[in-house]
Amino acid sequence: MKRAKQTVKRRERNVSVKRDVKEAVKAFIAKPTAAALSKAQSELDTAVKKGLLNKNTAARRKANLSKAAKAADVKLAPAKKTTAAKAAPKAAAAKKPAAKSATTTAKKAPAKKPAAKK
Repeated sequence: MKRAKQTVKRRERNVSVKRDVKEAVKAFIAKPTAAALSKAQSELDTAVKKGLLNKNTAARRKANLSKAAKAADVKLAPAKKTTAAKAAPKAAAAKKPAAKSATTTAKKAPAKKPAAKK
């Protein structure tokens, strides 16, 4: 009984994700826009993450969407990058491993014992 309940829950979740993928792809095909392309690719990635689509299948579908977008002269906006916010933590993080590596180099691995003669 428990297994049947789990199966029903999983099936509902899977059907919902697959429906979202289909709707997003159909919406893009009906009206190719950058936002629709982004949404469709995002839904495909979500389906892969949840284990509903093979990653190669999703990659193929995304490639076909990109090809259709190129034919319709739709360009996907580049992702917004916050490099300034990430640059400062990297500098602070870079100092710590340098200090640790100095301590680890001081410790040497024990030498191998010579093999016993027969």
